[in-house]
Amino acid sequence: MRNKQKGFSLIELLIVVAIILIIAAIAIPNLLRSRMAANEASAVGSLRTLNTACVSYSSTYGIGFPAALGNLAPAAAATAAAADLIDQVLAGGAKSGYTFTYTPGAAVVGVIPTYTIRADPNTQDVTGVRHFFTDQSGVIRFKVGAAAAVGDTPIS
Repeated sequence: MRNKQKGFSLIELLIVVAIILIIAAIAIPNLLRSRMAANEASAVGSLRTLNTACVSYSSTYGIGFPAALGNLAPAAAATAAAADLIDQVLAGGAKSGYTFTYTPGAAVVGVIPTYTIRADPNTQDVTGVRHFFTDQSGVIRFKVGAAAAVGDTPIS
């Protein structure tokens, strides 16, 4: 008489492993796409925060917009040098896979009347696909695959 074996055969185990690999092949690209979408949403939210902080800075200190992102950084006591309007991470210029580049306009009689902010993915097609741009108008614009500028498509 044959002995009854307990457990799974090699074929059964190979089938289970194959099914797991198929599921992983489907799930991993979706995970990466959702991560890029989250990074892009975070970048847009950060640009909105920066626009609000720049307007608050201008109305509070009466010297126009800040000269650098560092002027919006946290401080024990808010001053024009450190207005305590954004967090330390955003003041550092990088957040959620995006790098933020703040460029003040030329000062006119000691007042900075304009600014631009660009948000570019740290690694194209990995941390994000779209590049973003905003200025003192508050309109956030995007471009896929290259740096965004003032003439690009606005986010609705």
